[in-house]
Amino acid sequence: MIDSQSISIPTISSANALPILKVLTAQRSLLAGMAAMHNQLGDIFEISFPGFAAIVLTGSTFAREVLVTSRQQFEWRNDRDPVTGLLRHGVLVEDGHFHDTLRGYMEPTLRRSKVGEYLPAMLGWTDEVISKWGNGSVQDMLVEMRRLALLILMDTLFAVDMSADLPRLWGPILRILSYISPGLWLMKPELPRFGYQKSINEMDEYLFSLIRERRLNDPRAGDLLSELVCRQDMTDDLIRDQLLTMLIAGHDTSTALLSWALYLLAAHPDDMTLVQQEVDQILGEKLPSLEEINQLHYLDQVVKEALRLYPPIHVGNRLARADLALQGCPVPRGRRIMVSYYLTHRDQKVWQEADRFQPQRFDRSSPHEQPPFSYLPFGGGPRNCIGAAFAQVEAKAILARILQTFDLELAAPQVKIRMGATLEPQPGVLIKVRRRNGSHVVNEQVGVSA
Repeated sequence: MIDSQSISIPTISSANALPILKVLTAQRSLLAGMAAMHNQLGDIFEISFPGFAAIVLTGSTFAREVLVTSRQQFEWRNDRDPVTGLLRHGVLVEDGHFHDTLRGYMEPTLRRSKVGEYLPAMLGWTDEVISKWGNGSVQDMLVEMRRLALLILMDTLFAVDMSADLPRLWGPILRILSYISPGLWLMKPELPRFGYQKSINEMDEYLFSLIRERRLNDPRAGDLLSELVCRQDMTDDLIRDQLLTMLIAGHDTSTALLSWALYLLAAHPDDMTLVQQEVDQILGEKLPSLEEINQLHYLDQVVKEALRLYPPIHVGNRLARADLALQGCPVPRGRRIMVSYYLTHRDQKVWQEADRFQPQRFDRSSPHEQPPFSYLPFGGGPRNCIGAAFAQVEAKAILARILQTFDLELAAPQVKIRMGATLEPQPGVLIKVRRRNGSHVVNEQVGVSA
């Protein structure tokens, strides 16, 4: 029930439109426009276009309410969104008991205690990819990190060497990411989406072939694909949905995180030097162990700050199950709710110099503590990102290995934020890589099939 004394949700009006329009016109960025709305309207506001309306929430109070205290009043699944049509019954778009069951099947292969077993493959594929970078060459890190993230994910979670199949699947993967990225479908979800089904079919054919092959052979216990195949209640269709969910969501978030982290390091040479000094002191040129990766404290701060400034999943989408109120503001049943992690991470009330790259803000000895739910790179509450531990170890392992070997210099400093399936750098991250004096890539064929 909505209280008759409830407070109206602020929206754009003649009184506040001008400064918002000025920002939109100058920066041509929806994220910048939403930041302007936040500044003008507060922590809760409504955006409305023909065919689309959503309530945007910012800040720790609203985040806690949606993600934890009142989470039963919201649902994830939205059958009007293409991500639901693509993932069908993937764990990301299911609610209730069925979601909990699927997550329970998948969590054992992604828990923190398991991630250490994946480290050799993470390092092996990193060496495989960066060994092809010529000294002084310019690399698009958005492309290179996508390639690396895909190879690592497929090897560690599915026990599959994707290297031979990646060239032919590269196009379909990018098309699928485009399919679920924000676009006209937000306002006209009934419009046909031409040109995507072929790519979806190609990915389905590939995934179903992996499932068939694993069923024919003795499943290798321990990897996610084998664990799902061994479940009697998991049909091939259901397994496909989980594999595609992990492949798309798992690799694309890592791609964005790594690309932004490399961009920030190259754009801030002093911070890059500090990380390299730490890496040299703790690792030298050898392959790091999990214990040594956990000792790379400044690198950890860099990763955390990259996630603060550019959270790959920048918004949490929900639907209101029934008429309700948020902090006294009415929310009608079925209304789209958008918890903006991006705006929360740049809230001037919480973060000093919020738009500035300052890894030191995550120093464990720092006296400044942010309130809970003001930092949400992996969401929060019971449905936080299932791959959070995996992603953090992977990012630090890859970045440490790159910085052991190369100095980085921005070759094209103009990088913009693109709201795709994740928050990614546009058009890419062009970096000149120069081999460090005396460094070399150690190729021990760790976890890599030649």
